[in-house]
Amino acid sequence: MAPHFFNTLSGRIEEFQPLHDQEVRMYACGPTVYDFGHIGNFRTFVFVDLLRRYLKQHYKLHHVMNITDVDDKIIRNSAAAGVSINEYTKKYQQAFLEDADALNIERPEIVRATEHIEEMARFIQKLVDKGFAYRVEDGSYYFRIAKFPEYGKLSKKDFAGMEDGARVDVDEYEKDNARDFALWKAPKPGEHYWETVIGPGRPGWHIECSVMSMNALGETLDIHTGGEDLVFPHHENEIAQSEAATGKPFVRFWIHARFLLVEGEKMSKSLGNFYTLRDLVLMGHKPSSIRYLLSSVPYRKQLNFTFDGLTQAANAVERLRNFKRRLEMEQREAGSNEAIANLADETRAKMDAALADDMNTAQALAAMFDMVRDANNAADRSELKQGDVDPLMKTLAAFDSVFAVMTDDDAQKVKKIVEWAEAEGKAEKISPQAREIAAAAGTSDAQIDALVHEMQEARKAKNFARGDQIRAELNGMGIIVEVTKDGARWRRK
Repeated sequence: MAPHFFNTLSGRIEEFQPLHDQEVRMYACGPTVYDFGHIGNFRTFVFVDLLRRYLKQHYKLHHVMNITDVDDKIIRNSAAAGVSINEYTKKYQQAFLEDADALNIERPEIVRATEHIEEMARFIQKLVDKGFAYRVEDGSYYFRIAKFPEYGKLSKKDFAGMEDGARVDVDEYEKDNARDFALWKAPKPGEHYWETVIGPGRPGWHIECSVMSMNALGETLDIHTGGEDLVFPHHENEIAQSEAATGKPFVRFWIHARFLLVEGEKMSKSLGNFYTLRDLVLMGHKPSSIRYLLSSVPYRKQLNFTFDGLTQAANAVERLRNFKRRLEMEQREAGSNEAIANLADETRAKMDAALADDMNTAQALAAMFDMVRDANNAADRSELKQGDVDPLMKTLAAFDSVFAVMTDDDAQKVKKIVEWAEAEGKAEKISPQAREIAAAAGTSDAQIDALVHEMQEARKAKNFARGDQIRAELNGMGIIVEVTKDGARWRRK
């Protein structure tokens, strides 16, 4: 079935079909690398990853994400730190990519603003030649909004009473009335700049995305994503300058993710509820739990991020992983049960239908947990046969190709962040729980399997002291062993 997505531009849910046969061209606004990414940022990035993974199941996908490595904040912060823009942003670019890896966010094609300065300058000259942009005395360039009558069509704001010629030169502004916005900023004394065909300076924030997206994907994109905070002015300005330059529709589907709250309040440093991904990991929360929670509420609904919710997410992930371990490890009769095969097929169909319905992740998760419950009940009644394992495992794989929480590699990821904190002199932030999770990363699966086997052999020989000793050793390594009627299975903390 063709997916349906809510299009911010039209204000309704629409059937999606790519412009170019079965190829989807998608652009996502990435991070502005002046600091570490917080969980609000990552709610959007995780959603984009879910959308990416879903689209890849049905189409050929060309997905591009920008990294904004020059803007007002970066200029200001790098100058205050006494380092170059490149040196300042390199640290945060790397941190963002590492954090995205920790959350199993697949890496799209990445473009960086500072690598496309000359193309931006030429694009601005094109807007000047068409009468949509103008130069002021200091050498800066602005977009003339009055020349673009459709300005406001994305944000649904009415700019009929806009004052012609009034200008705003900051990259971000929260106003109900628009001003001609900066395309190019002439350098201030001591400020870094580039020499270009339109003179010295650096690009404004909005022009960067227009140029980089069209360079990579063409003049009309299928999908442009980002957080709801970018609708105005950033995406509104992208539309104006892009369509003014090409005379063509810039984006067919605009898809925006809602903000999140933290414990029912807007996230704010002043409220003490501002968390980066690394903050949460150092508190002892697994990346898989964080990804699951960020995925659990459909993107157009506000997510209330709570620590109780993180605990529930950890339990949900563990329930999925335990189900998979049960399928892999338990001995069962030969044959198959038609009801189980039907359950697996129906679950996959329900998940795909939910994701096709404007990425309804909550419904997709509900379908998966219904399957886990029913299959576990069948196994308890000895009705689950060996031939049923394959269809259930395929459904789990289909689920995880989108949600990406099944692989038990949290320990390695936590260890990396713990080591980063120690190297940065932040050891006091590392909780005992984080250290315990990280401890499980130093032992291979084969080593654990060998120790668990030795423990079982000791118990069979009634050497319970040795069995208990091995179990305690494993626990100290961050490994939990569960003994069942079918043998022992283990998991990392």
